[in-house]
Amino acid sequence: MLITEYVFEIYPNKNLMTIIKNITYFALIMLVFLRSATPSETNQEFNLAEIAKNNYVHTGNHVSIEDVGNDDIANIGFIVGNNCVAVIDTGGSIKTGKKLKNSIREITNKPICYVINTHVHFDHILGNKAFLDENPNFVGHKDLAEAINRNRDFFLTQFKNNLGLKAKASDIIGPNILIEESTELELGGRTLTLIPFSISHSHSDLIVIDNKTKTLWAGDLIFKERIPSLTGSLKGWIKTIDKIKKLDVQKVIPGHGGIAKSLAEALKQQQDYFKLLLNQTRKAIAEGTFINEAMENIDKDNQLKWLLHDYQHSTNVSKAYTELEWE
Repeated sequence: MLITEYVFEIYPNKNLMTIIKNITYFALIMLVFLRSATPSETNQEFNLAEIAKNNYVHTGNHVSIEDVGNDDIANIGFIVGNNCVAVIDTGGSIKTGKKLKNSIREITNKPICYVINTHVHFDHILGNKAFLDENPNFVGHKDLAEAINRNRDFFLTQFKNNLGLKAKASDIIGPNILIEESTELELGGRTLTLIPFSISHSHSDLIVIDNKTKTLWAGDLIFKERIPSLTGSLKGWIKTIDKIKKLDVQKVIPGHGGIAKSLAEALKQQQDYFKLLLNQTRKAIAEGTFINEAMENIDKDNQLKWLLHDYQHSTNVSKAYTELEWE
């Protein structure tokens, strides 16, 4: 059906000029709407969403670090204040970092004053170089600079394609501001609280809270859907989560997985998994089960239905076993 035929059906008593005016008016309204829509509504290429006022998140993909696309597996994003912008994690490649920076520039021309890294893992920091020309302060846990220095050769060897074929050690950008205790950063009408933690998921974890919207950027201290990766301390991570549970926050952005509307929603699956991992590993040790047997048998049925369970879980058991066997 032609649009004029449709309009004649709904406006049978209108003359042609009135119909044309109605169509033109409707078209102008649609044009204004599309021009005024936010980038998160119109640009789906980079999967960007404004999940709280001026908090923009790009959700990573659920693939392993050995797969194609491993540079885009983490949740990354930015917060816009009245004066400037803070970036929280930059992705696992310079290319992903550039995409994030371009998405910022589609929304605001305000300067990028901070690039905050929640911890050392490649999928959260290798995009830092894309922001050098913005002259931001790079911010991280008090142990992040040392952790990056220890891992430079590893990153250059294992993730050379993510950094570029001519990559060099100086392309891996570390922090110039180190966070030793709870610290506030001001963006102009919007204050961020950064809290560092002792060994948990990694040796350099911190969280970011946007106090205006009570939005928690948890980094990899919280996983949803995708199985947690234990590279630090299981018992330390459990203690850290107990502290995070006391925070006054609403929406939660995990390091991997979907946005949660509460801490309880964000933590349920992960807490159940840690309880299972802790108890069953202790039981295996008490019964004299060897580590290889424990890796094969503990939670082999994936009770909590994690994504990438087959890829990561046995490594978690090995890490937990090594930590717990000398309790």
